Amino acid sequence: MALVILDRDGVINEESDDFIRSVDEWVPIPGSVAAIADLSRAGFRVAIATNQSGLGRGLFSADDLQAIHTRLRQMVEERGGSIAGIFFCAHTPDEGCSCRKPATGLLRAIEEALGESASGAAFIGDSLRDLQAARAFGCKAMLVRTGRGRATLAALQSGEARFEAWEALPVFDDLAAAASSILRNR
Repeated sequence: MALVILDRDGVINEESDDFIRSVDEWVPIPGSVAAIADLSRAGFRVAIATNQSGLGRGLFSADDLQAIHTRLRQMVEERGGSIAGIFFCAHTPDEGCSCRKPATGLLRAIEEALGESASGAAFIGDSLRDLQAARAFGCKAMLVRTGRGRATLAALQSGEARFEAWEALPVFDDLAAAASSILRNR
């Protein structure tokens, strides 16, 4: 079964510079939940790899994060799909952990938990650190313009950010468009 890996904030739900702290603040991007369900129903295993330093900073609790993820799973299940796993790093950027993207610890955790290689899997993100983690692990990096995606693309185009061969990077308006491309080209 093929694997698709998604970032969460800015890809599945609206981004917030103040962190998504509760299920009430968690707002899906239009079409994103349906896109996850479409991928799942088509036989893809969908895993989420998300940095959640707000937990480590004490901005929300593990119960708050679990409530958000439970709501996301419920919404996908209501559309006939499923999420194979949600993997998160609660460390702050200065902790130097091996799981916070662009490090690849979350991708190793996905492999271990799901029992399949993430190498070659589509990895859809909106930030340079998503792209870097994908490339470092041998995933197929894909960028969406939602969340921080437009700013990431602008930084790549201007040379402010570096990502080798970024011109060949698949870029989509949103998760729904990226999922449609995956489904068309499988």
